[in-house]
Amino acid sequence: MSRTVLYMSMSVDGFIAGPGAAPGNGLGDGGHRLHRWFLPDAGASSRGDLGHLAGADREVMDEAMATGAVVAGRRTFELAGGWGGDHHDGVPIFVLSRRRPDPGLEWPGVTYVNDVTAAMRMAKDAAGGKDVLVHGARTARLALAAGVLDELRIHLVPVLLGQGERLFEDMPPDHVELEPLRATDGPGAAHLSYRVRTEV
Repeated sequence: MSRTVLYMSMSVDGFIAGPGAAPGNGLGDGGHRLHRWFLPDAGASSRGDLGHLAGADREVMDEAMATGAVVAGRRTFELAGGWGGDHHDGVPIFVLSRRRPDPGLEWPGVTYVNDVTAAMRMAKDAAGGKDVLVHGARTARLALAAGVLDELRIHLVPVLLGQGERLFEDMPPDHVELEPLRATDGPGAAHLSYRVRTEV
C-alpha cells in the first residue's frame, strides 16, 4: 500500500535550509552542507550520479528514488527549478499551490493542486502502489495537520546551522506522536525513520 513519506535532511538544531534561500541559492547560505551526505558537490544544481554511495546512505537514496510520485510545496519546487520537470524517472509531480503556475515551470507530468489532502490522494493514485516522496517543510506541516503524512525520514546531519528555516516551525500546540521505525548511521548523516501515529 502506498505511503506518503517526507524525506528531509536536517541539521542537529532543526534547520532544513540556511538563511537567504532564493532561486540559485535554494538551500540558503550554508545550507548546502545538509546535502553533502549524498551529493559529492553539494553546491551543484543537479542531483548527480549517486553511484558513489554505499551502506545506509545508498539504501536511503535507493528508497527515495524508488518512489512512484512526488508532492512538493510550490516554494520548494521553485527553489529547485522544478527539477527541470523530472524529479526522478519521470514520476508525476504534484505541486501544492494556491496560485496558477508560472509559464516557465509548466511541464508534462507536473500538476498544481490547491489542497494538501487532494494532492496526497492524487499522488497515491498515480504512484501505482509505490510510496509518495514528500518535499518541503510547509507541505510537511500542512500534511501533518491534515493527517495525510504517513512517515518521516529525517537525515540528521552533524552540523549546527544556527539560523535559517526550521522543519517544524510554527507547529500548533497539538502533540503529534511518532513511532520509531529505524535508525541507521551513514558516513555523513544519521537516518531516522518514524511512522506518524494516528491513535494516541
